This record gives sequence, structure tokens and C-alpha cells, in this order.
Amino acid sequence: MRALGKLLQVQAKLFLREPIATFFTIAFAPMMLVLFGTIYGNEPTPLFGGRGTVDVSVPAYIGIILVSSALIGLPIGTAAARESGVLRRFRATPLPAFLYIAADVIVYFLMTLLGVLALIVIGRLGYGMRFDGNLFSVLAGFTLSALAFFSLGYLVASLAPSARVAQTVGFIIGYPMMFLSGAGLPLELLPENIRSFSRFLPLTHVVTLLRGLWAGETWGNHLTEVIVLTVTLAVGTILSVRLFRWE
Repeated sequence: MRALGKLLQVQAKLFLREPIATFFTIAFAPMMLVLFGTIYGNEPTPLFGGRGTVDVSVPAYIGIILVSSALIGLPIGTAAARESGVLRRFRATPLPAFLYIAADVIVYFLMTLLGVLALIVIGRLGYGMRFDGNLFSVLAGFTLSALAFFSLGYLVASLAPSARVAQTVGFIIGYPMMFLSGAGLPLELLPENIRSFSRFLPLTHVVTLLRGLWAGETWGNHLTEVIVLTVTLAVGTILSVRLFRWE
């Protein structure tokens, strides 16, 4: 536990030294919420089932934070650590390799959660955001979603030969996914052909699951989302383990 604590400190410092990862994980989604919350307000509308724009945007924007952290921040940080020889030195220590990965996942999870908390505080205090779900249920849904996307992030980091390539791939994959999945714009506002395509994106299932749990729906209403994210987690983890490179 002492070794894990030291690793957590090191990984947290490395994370905070990456300004791109820090900004997009912690600040980007809250800034979007302030922008669109100011423009559209949070008046209930039939389009969103009697909820306001902010009510549906907060759980959806969690998807943006996950993409920023898992598909942009994590691959860049991991690839940069490989380039600088940090991963090789970690691998050479007597500590088991899984301890480094565990510390990395925990730090990215906590930083992602910090961004989510900032989003919730702004939504609640600034716009009277509604929450009708169960806190532990939403946290479980968030955890499943985060782990699924972290597995994809490690896959990108495993395949990218450099931090620059990891950043490029993360942006190419992440940003279109944000705006085609209902994370950036509510699914109700997207054309039908886009909504049909979005069903093939894992982030769409994150947004659908979190919006449903946020509104008080049960897990039974979202079995498809749970299956898709569980399969994503399993496949991403298996491929990452097989392809991960320390140097």
C-alpha cells in the first residue's frame, strides 16, 4: 500500500504537468455547460421529457470528460512516459507491473471524477439542475463507463509510437464521437440518420446509460448499454494487455 501511495503521488504530478490533459479533463466540460446554460437556460421542455437543457446536458457532458481523459489525456501521458524512458524505469523496479497500471487508472479516474464534480456543482448552483436518480447507481454507471473508455485509451497508447501520434489519434477518434453520440449535443437535436449511426459508438451508450440513471431509470432499462460497455471493457483490456509496450 505504501508503494501504491508513492506511485499515486508520482502519477498525479505527471498528470498535472500535462496542461492539455488537465484542461480538457477538469475545465472543458464545465466551461461548455456555462456557455450553453447561459444561452439556453434550464426551462423544462417537452423535447427533453419535461427536463431542461442543463438537466440533460450534465450527465451527457460526463461523456465529454471521459473522452478527454481516456482517449486524449491517458494515451498522451502514457506514450510520453514511454518516450522519455519513465515506463522502462518503472518496469525495471522490483514492483509488480500491475501496480503501475493500477496507480495510473486510479489517478485518471479521480481526475475524471473531479471534472464531473465541477460539472455537477456548476449545474446545481448555477442552473438548478434536477437529479432524480440514485447516487450509487449513477456512480456505478460512471465507473463502468470510465473503465470501458480507459481500456480503449490504453489500446491507443499501446499502438501509438509517440505522444504526438497518440494526441492526433485521440483527437481524431474523440472529437467526432463527442458530437455524434449525444454528448456534445442532445440526441433529440440530431438528425435521424446521425442517431442511427450513433448507435455504433460506445460513447452513445455511455450518454444513454448516464442520462437514464440520472433521471431515475433502472439498470433493467439499459441492458443494451451495459452489455456494450462491458464488451468494450473486456475487448479493450485483452488487446491492451497483449499489445502494451514498456519501451
